[in-house]
Amino acid sequence: MNIWKMRDWTPMLLQEIFKPFDDDNYLFEIKFDGQRALIFASPSDVKVYNRHHEDITFRYPELQAIKEIVVKNTIFDGEIVAFEDNKPSFSRLQKRAHLNNIKKIAYESYENPIVFMCFDILYMGADLTMMPLTERKEILSQFLDNQVFIKTKYYYKEGKKVFKSIKELGLEGIVAKNISSPYEINTRSQNWLKIKNWREENFFIGGYLESGKAHVVSLFLGKYRASKFIFVGKVSMNQRNSLYDLLKREPLLKKSPFSNPCGECHFIAPKYQCRVAFMEWTDDGHVRQPIFKRAIL
Repeated sequence: MNIWKMRDWTPMLLQEIFKPFDDDNYLFEIKFDGQRALIFASPSDVKVYNRHHEDITFRYPELQAIKEIVVKNTIFDGEIVAFEDNKPSFSRLQKRAHLNNIKKIAYESYENPIVFMCFDILYMGADLTMMPLTERKEILSQFLDNQVFIKTKYYYKEGKKVFKSIKELGLEGIVAKNISSPYEINTRSQNWLKIKNWREENFFIGGYLESGKAHVVSLFLGKYRASKFIFVGKVSMNQRNSLYDLLKREPLLKKSPFSNPCGECHFIAPKYQCRVAFMEWTDDGHVRQPIFKRAIL
């Protein structure tokens, strides 16, 4: 199958906004926390590429079952997802996403299977990318789900209601898509919008380190748990901030205030706090995708 050589099939990407909305011109889907992938399927073969054009077919042998549902050369867009307790688990997916050993991959495909959550179709014997999204969705609806291929559900108009539901379930967020939009190859488009379900908490700062980037400093974050000060991750902040001026005036400690390893930095007594947004807690107790919001002074 030579579809890949015909053109650059880099996925369409999303712009981020921070508030859900209602709009008759949009449909809304759950944003699954996984690995974005394009699947090139024919009745005889399946190839899987991530958004950076890397061939990751060998890591997910169970996706070969997709060739059972196609009758001609087809390209699907979607998210590779691992589930735990009926919820997407990024930590569980990470156990698969970096494996290279074929025996371990085969073992994990049975013990820790993944699913391809499909939300778009780009090609089916012909290029479909210029069709409106609703027409592509109609074509996609003709494909039957199986044990590794599941079409995402979508809802019209009521983005606020969908977002409220995913917040109650503790899911990653939602995606809003203009119903008349074509598939814009290799474009971060205003026609596709993501609204993430960010969490926010206050954290104490136990250290800081100037990064290699101009005017950026990494804050070493901690939480008190069972009378211990635990390192939970780092967040970047612009040095042009009054908080940084305060941190630089603090006496440096000779020993880390954290009770667990955190790496080298300028250690200080954890008396200042900051507000941080993040997606979730990882299995090792760190914040994932942290974003500095403000100082707590």
